Amino acid sequence: MENKANLKQRLTGAIILLLIGIAFIPFFLDSAGYEERQLETRIPAAPSVVQAVQTQHPEPVVIEPAPVAPVPEMPVVSAPVTEITGSLDALRPTLNPPEEAPALDADQVPAAWALQLASFRQESNARELRARLINSGYRVYIRHGEDVVRVFVGPEMQRSRLEELKVALQEEYGLEGMIVRFTTQ
Repeated sequence: MENKANLKQRLTGAIILLLIGIAFIPFFLDSAGYEERQLETRIPAAPSVVQAVQTQHPEPVVIEPAPVAPVPEMPVVSAPVTEITGSLDALRPTLNPPEEAPALDADQVPAAWALQLASFRQESNARELRARLINSGYRVYIRHGEDVVRVFVGPEMQRSRLEELKVALQEEYGLEGMIVRFTTQ
């Protein structure tokens, strides 16, 4: 019983494939590509006897070498080495100035510092100041206290950088900040 059902299924599949083949074969065998495959002959006609006699003794062709243009010498300019090294030293960034290394606290963790600029009762005022400082290129964050919102700039590993920044912000915004120890809370 199973063999008959299997055989019936195979015959049905074969008939369906045959019908699909019959439907699509004319698309491939419509001889449209026959005209494209006909190659033109590109062999020139045989030369006449007069042309053959003329080509037996052709005149010699003389090729004259073209004159070579002289290469202009490039001027050699020597720059003073002291000026270049001085300019490069001025452009080199200093990551940690030698005069102040980061300090370690009692737990041997590097101490970081922040500049507290202002305290506000309304959070909208703190957010407005933070937005103005961020637009000016400073790293700013705010912290919520019990009834105030504080605006900080930093943190920095070197307190001297914050002292310079404190003077600059006081001149630019009229805010007198204080340097405090940075904490993550």
